[in-house]
Amino acid sequence: MLTNEQIEQNKQEFIDILNKNVKREGLKELIAYLVKTDFFTAPASTKFHCDYAGGLCEHSLSVYRRLKAMVAAEEKVDASDESVAICGLLHDICKANYYKVQMRNTKVNGVWVEQPFYSVEDTLPFGHGEKSVYIINGYMRLTREEAMAINWHMGFTDARAQNGFALSEAFRRFPFASLLHAADFLSTYVDENSELQNK
Repeated sequence: MLTNEQIEQNKQEFIDILNKNVKREGLKELIAYLVKTDFFTAPASTKFHCDYAGGLCEHSLSVYRRLKAMVAAEEKVDASDESVAICGLLHDICKANYYKVQMRNTKVNGVWVEQPFYSVEDTLPFGHGEKSVYIINGYMRLTREEAMAINWHMGFTDARAQNGFALSEAFRRFPFASLLHAADFLSTYVDENSELQNK
């Protein structure tokens, strides 16, 4: 769980990183869009990772840090600080205005109490990675490599990858895309794994 102060600090860090690294037309409008949505207070998932208020922004910052370190260490992949900031921070922009708080009855110490939980209410059912590309391109032009990376950041867990060779071909032609997927995967299952954090 994050405090309101931590949520606000993460929001400011997120915006500062974008403003420092991204010099494209439309960034100001994209940030204004994010501020109007629940992006900075939304969870990253309903129950899997960062499933609490502010989790989506926290996850995005985690992916950005992982991606930045991986790009710095990988000589064969050339990616600008701008691309790293865009892809690391905005890959899950599709989750803005995606989750809804609902109430359910839960037994606590033998007594039924009403408790909040997150459910999915997708008002723009456009997919996942492809939805992020669509939203970003509405404000700011992505390079082809950035679009490929964001589009395929779910890797082989993306249902579209089950038929055909599009994902493998995207990773082969645009190796930066495989690094974003790896950064997202490691952030989710290592950095944000509550079982590992409690050891």
